[in-house]
Amino acid sequence: MAEALDKSAQVADVAPLVGRSVELARLDSALECLGEGGPTIVDITGEAGIGKSRLLTEFCVLARSRGVTVLRGRATEYERHSPFQPFADALADLDQQELRALPALVELSQVLRGVIEGPGGQGAGDRFGLYRATAAVLGRLGGVRLVVMLDDLHWADPASLELLDYLVRHPVSAPLLLVVSRRDRQAPTALATALARGVDTGVVLQLALGPLAERDCVEELACDLPRVLAAELFVASGGNPLYFLALLHAHRGAPHPRAPFRVSGGPTGFSGSDGLPASLGALLLDELSPLSLLERRTLEAAAVLGDHATPEMIGALTGAPVADVIEALHQVMRRDLLRPGQGGRRLVLRHPLIRAVVRESIDPWRGEEFHRRAAVELERAGASVVERAHHLERSVTSWDPQLAAVLIEAAEQTAVTAPATSAHWLDVVLRILPRAPEHIAKRRELMLSRARALGVSGGLKESRDLLHEVIDMSGADGDAAIRTSAVALCAVMERHLGRYPESAALLRRELARHPGPSPSQSVALGLELGFSAMFAVRIPDARAELVRTLATARSVGDQIGEVVALALVAMGEAYEGDIAAARRFAEPAARLADALTDNDLAGLCESLARLGWTEVFLENYADAERHSDRGLEIARRTGQLYLVPHLLLCKAYVHLITCRVTTALTLADEAEPVVRSLGSGELLAFTLALRSQILLQARPPGDPDARAAAEEAVAAAGTSDSWWASLARSMLAYAALSGGDPHRALESMVHAGGGSDLQRLQPSLRPDFLELLVTAAVATGDMERAELWAERAGKEAEQLGLPTQHGAALRSRGQVAAYRGDVAAAARMFAEAAAESVRSGAVLREAHSLLLGAPLMKAAGDGSRADAMWRRASRLASDGGARLLVAIAEQVRPVVLGGASKPADGLAALTSREREIAGLVAEGLTNQAIATKLHLSPRTVESHVARVYRKIGVSSRAALASKWFAATPSDETSPMAWAHGRATGGSSPE
Repeated sequence: MAEALDKSAQVADVAPLVGRSVELARLDSALECLGEGGPTIVDITGEAGIGKSRLLTEFCVLARSRGVTVLRGRATEYERHSPFQPFADALADLDQQELRALPALVELSQVLRGVIEGPGGQGAGDRFGLYRATAAVLGRLGGVRLVVMLDDLHWADPASLELLDYLVRHPVSAPLLLVVSRRDRQAPTALATALARGVDTGVVLQLALGPLAERDCVEELACDLPRVLAAELFVASGGNPLYFLALLHAHRGAPHPRAPFRVSGGPTGFSGSDGLPASLGALLLDELSPLSLLERRTLEAAAVLGDHATPEMIGALTGAPVADVIEALHQVMRRDLLRPGQGGRRLVLRHPLIRAVVRESIDPWRGEEFHRRAAVELERAGASVVERAHHLERSVTSWDPQLAAVLIEAAEQTAVTAPATSAHWLDVVLRILPRAPEHIAKRRELMLSRARALGVSGGLKESRDLLHEVIDMSGADGDAAIRTSAVALCAVMERHLGRYPESAALLRRELARHPGPSPSQSVALGLELGFSAMFAVRIPDARAELVRTLATARSVGDQIGEVVALALVAMGEAYEGDIAAARRFAEPAARLADALTDNDLAGLCESLARLGWTEVFLENYADAERHSDRGLEIARRTGQLYLVPHLLLCKAYVHLITCRVTTALTLADEAEPVVRSLGSGELLAFTLALRSQILLQARPPGDPDARAAAEEAVAAAGTSDSWWASLARSMLAYAALSGGDPHRALESMVHAGGGSDLQRLQPSLRPDFLELLVTAAVATGDMERAELWAERAGKEAEQLGLPTQHGAALRSRGQVAAYRGDVAAAARMFAEAAAESVRSGAVLREAHSLLLGAPLMKAAGDGSRADAMWRRASRLASDGGARLLVAIAEQVRPVVLGGASKPADGLAALTSREREIAGLVAEGLTNQAIATKLHLSPRTVESHVARVYRKIGVSSRAALASKWFAATPSDETSPMAWAHGRATGGSSPE
C-alpha cells in the first residue's frame, strides 16, 4: 500500500531549489566542520513560505549523499501542546540500520518519543535531568555523523524549547548538527533569546532567508511563461517562493488566465497571525476546488490527524471504506496536496500552510466530530492519554466527566516533564466545568493544581493571580485544607516574585482569621512566614512566630513540621551570627532528619536545603554536602524540580570552599537553566552571583565571564534589598576587584551593605566581605579605611568563633601589616589564616592564604617555610582545578623559589606610559602615589592599570609585580617593595 502511494506521489513535480546556493553552501560547510569546534546548531529564519522547509529538504539529500544519518521532525500548529513533539517526530522513523550505526540513540528516553507513562511520565523526577541525559547520549555518538532537523520550531511545545535551550547552553562534543527552522516574527521570545545567545557564543550559525531575486523566479521557475507575465507574478508574490508557485499554479491551471493576485500591505504582505495573506489563502483553497467530496474529506481528515494520518485512520474519521480512501488518496497525491512521510505509512500535507488552510476550511461541527472519532480510534489502538488529549480538547463543547477525567490524567502525567502543557489541559477542563455549587470543590482543587503547574513552569504571576481566586472563593467547611494550601502556595509565589511584604501580610491575615486555621495548618503557614522573613532579611520580626510554630508542631506531634521549624530557626540564627543558638537548633534538626526515611522526607527537601546552608554558615561542610545530596535524590525522584537548584547551589558552594572547583562549576551550570525556567529574578540573581564566584576560580586571570555573570546577577536583582540581592552586589565587588577595578569593588560592596555601616551584609559572613573591602582600600591607597575595616573584621570574627571567618580577619590584618612594612607579622598572619582554614576544611581559603603568605615568609627570611607553603598551595590549587590560584602560584614562583617564571610576553605590548606605571605598581606604589608622582589623576592611573592587566593577562597587582620582576630583574628590587605590591593586589575571591 505504501509503495502504491509513493508511486502516486511521484506524479507531482517538485520545484527545484533556486536562489539558495549561498545558504546551502554554508550548511555544507557546517556539516564538514562537525566535531571540529564549529557551530553545532543552525538557525534558519524567514517568513512563511520563504523556502525554509525546501532548503532543509535539499540539505537532507546532500547530507545523506555524504553518508550522514539524518533525522527530520517538525513542530505543528495544532499539536503544540504535545510534549517534545518535534523530537518525537524526528525519532519516530529510526530504523534498525540507523540504530546499529548509532547504538547510543537506543538510550534516549521514551519521553522524547512521545511515550509518557504513569504520573509525571518516565524520567519525571527531573525534566532537566532528562535534558542532561539527552545531551549525554548525544555526546556518545562516536565518530558517526548525525544531523537532526527540526522544522517550524515557532510552533514547538514549551518542553521542546527548554530542551533546545539546554543544548544551546551545553553543546555536545560529538559530530552532531542540529538544524532548526522558524518564522522569526512568530517565534516565542524564549526561543529567539536562546538562539541569539548561541550566536554570541559561537554555538549557533544563523541563516536568514529573504525574498528570492526576480531572475531566480522568472528564469528558473517560470521559464515557460512570457517574461512580462512572469515578472508580474514575481511582483505580486514579493519574491516569496511559495506564493510565486501558487500564483504560477493558478495561472497554469486556469482555463482563462487572469491577472495575478495583489497582496495588500506591501509586496510580501505576510501580516496575519499565521503569516498567511488572504490572497494566498484564496489561491491555496482554489487548489481544492477540483476535488471530489471524498477526496476533500480525505484531505480534511489527514489535516486533523497530523502524524497519525494513515488510510485506516482516515477511513475511521470519514466513515468510508479503506479501499475507497486509498483511491481518493491516489488522486489527492497526484495533485501534490498530500505526500508520504518518512517510512511511507504516514501521510503529510505538502506544506504546513496547506494544512492550515484545509483545517480552517472545515466546518466547525465536522471538525469536532473528526477529533472525537480520532480520540476514540487512538484509544482503541492503545494510544496514551496524552496523545488522545490533543483531540479531546478540540472535540469538547460541553461538560463531559469522562472526557474531563482523561484530560486531568494527561495533566497529571505531564505535570513534571511538561508543566506548561499540564497547566493548559487543566485550563481546558476548568473552562467547561459548570459553575454550579456541586462543582465548587472540584474547581478549587483543579485551580490549585493548575497554579502549581504554572508556578514550576515560570508563570509566577499567573499562578499568584489564580491562587487569589482560589482564596477568595467561598466553599464548604471541607475546603479549609485547600484554602490553607492555596494561601501557603500563594505566599511562595509572592516570595519568588520578590514581594516579601505581600507574602508576609497574606500569611499573617490567614493566621489571624476567625475561626482560625487548625494547629497543623498554623504550622504550615507559620513556616512559610519564616521563609519570607528570612529572604527579606526580617528575621527578628519573625523569631517569635517561628518559636510558636515550633511549639505547635511539637504539641500536635508533627515531626515533619518540627524538622522544618528547627531548620528554619537555625538558618535564621546562623545568618544573624548567633552561632551558639544556630547550633542549638541545627543539631536536633539534623538528628531528626537523619532518622526519617526518604518517604518521610519527601516533603522536607526545602528544609534539607535550609539545613545544608545553615551547616555551610556553621562551617560544617561535610554535613552540608551530605544533606544536600540526600535532598537532591529525593527532590528528583519525587518531581520537586523547583527545589533542585537550592540543593545544587548549596553543594556547589561546598565544593568551591573545599577546592573542588571543576565540580562546583558543573553543579552551578546544572542549576542555572532550572532557575531560569522558574522565572524568579532573585533566585536567578543568587545563582549567577555564586556562579560568578566559581568562575573567578575556574578560569585564568583576566577571563571576562565572571564579571559578566556578576553584572547579570545584579541586573536580575533589580532594586530589591533582599538577602539574595545583597549577595549579588557583593559578588560583583569580587569580580570588579579581580578585574582591576578597586573603586567599583568598594562601591558595590558598600551598596550591598546598605551604606558605610554595612548592616545589610550577612553578619555571619561579614569578615569575608570586610577582607575584600580591606584589599580594595589598600589598592586605592585608602589606608585609614583599610585599618578600620581590618580591625572590625577581627572583632566580628572573634564574636563568631568560626575558623574560616577568623582566617579572613587574619588576612585583612596581614595586608595592612605588609603595607606598613612589618613583613614578619604579615607572614605570620597569613600562615595562621591558613591554619584556621585547615580547622574548618576550607581548602580553597587555605591555598589562598598560603600563596599570599609564602612571598612574605621568604621576605621575612624563612625560605624553607616559604618553600613548603608555596608547594602545598600549588598542589591544592592544581588538584582542585582552581586555575586562578594556579596562575598566581606560577607568578609568585620566582619570588619564593627563585629561577625564571614563564615568559612575560605581554609586557612588550605595553605603551611607554603603561610600562612606566606598571613598573611603579611593581615597586609597591598605590594608584594615588603613582598619580602624585606622575602628575596624573587617580582615575587616569586606574585606567592605565586596568589596560595593563588585560594586556599581560593578570588580575592583581601582585601578579603584575611577579611578571615585571621576572622580565626586568633589578638589584634595586627589595623584598619589602615586593611585599607592598603583593599586599595591595586584589586578593582572590571567596
